[in-house]
Amino acid sequence: MKALKTIFKDLYGAGILFFYYAKWFIFLGLPILYFVLDYKDNPILDALWFWCLILILKDFIYKFVLKKSYCKSESCSSRED
Repeated sequence: MKALKTIFKDLYGAGILFFYYAKWFIFLGLPILYFVLDYKDNPILDALWFWCLILILKDFIYKFVLKKSYCKSESCSSRED
């Protein structure tokens, strides 16, 4: 059971690294394959493209929409009077 848990941890880590680096290539490259290079339709790649879209939207929401300030007082203001 411990070996199985280790295998799933390794797969999870590899998946995080893969999608962290490959999501933009997949998101931008698959439409080029389909519409420019006449690649035949593949439902597995479509699901992978959709998953990359979800990850990109998640990154956008966390970075720009849910942006929080850790400074709650005026003393943290960066401008000087």
